[in-house]
Amino acid sequence: MKHAIYFLAILLLFLSMLCFPQETFTGASNGLLLWFQIILPSLLPFIILSNLLIKTNSAHYISQALKPLIKPFFRVSHPACYAILIGFLCGYPMGAKVIADLITTNQITEKEGQYLLSFCNNTSPMFIISFIVMQNFQNKSLLAGTIAILLISPMLCSFLFRKFYPSKNESAVIGTETSRTFCFHFEMLDDSIMNGFDTITRVGGYIILFSILFLLGANLPIRWFLPFLEISNGIPYIMTWDLPLKFSYPLTLSLTSFGGICAIAQTYSMIQNTKLSIFPYIIQKLITAMVTSLLAFLYINFINS
Repeated sequence: MKHAIYFLAILLLFLSMLCFPQETFTGASNGLLLWFQIILPSLLPFIILSNLLIKTNSAHYISQALKPLIKPFFRVSHPACYAILIGFLCGYPMGAKVIADLITTNQITEKEGQYLLSFCNNTSPMFIISFIVMQNFQNKSLLAGTIAILLISPMLCSFLFRKFYPSKNESAVIGTETSRTFCFHFEMLDDSIMNGFDTITRVGGYIILFSILFLLGANLPIRWFLPFLEISNGIPYIMTWDLPLKFSYPLTLSLTSFGGICAIAQTYSMIQNTKLSIFPYIIQKLITAMVTSLLAFLYINFINS
């Protein structure tokens, strides 16, 4: 039954692309430009550097510096501190990729990786500042509040999610963390670069595909679901609805917190070689989106009114 549904969905997409060639071409062009002009230059260097930091054990020293602040707050192991830093600063799907890398290098367990995935795979502050606040809302007064809400929401939700991932024996997993030393050779750099290009190409493929789906969906009579496909197209689309700020602001921030189906697909692509499950991640993202929506509603109606 599941395979039949997949087959019909792929067939329907293929026929839709044949019936609407202009929308397909425009969507692919928009997705390609978004990937080439924004995603590739802003994300690829971080992917390569993150790969190199993990391979050379440099991430160990970064985690060591962050441990006094992050470890007791989130109740995670030492190597997980690095994943939290990247997940909050570098944007989708870097958090998921670093978590998967730490699992495959046996630095964290699958259980801890699932807990980390629940709250530290988020939109980057740069995207929040430049795209959401400056380009779409065009209101500098929303800057500090927007960043705070989108960072605080997953942090708050981590207190709830950790109850499902008890960490009684996590420290026993990394028995050699204190013996980690810096190590570098050029094969590591080559591997980091090739892995970076593989990752960024997959991300680009998803962005192009969902940009096509977005424009094809615009031909349907019910278009309310379009913003949930991909946020870089979905957020400007919400702005065309001309909603009052007290409604558009919570809706936009909750969508940003959720990330859209495209971000979920990218995340799954990053974790598919591990035993991490995507279903709990989706539920946790929906919960975080609801918390974000509530905080955004309170902020825009009572604090920044």
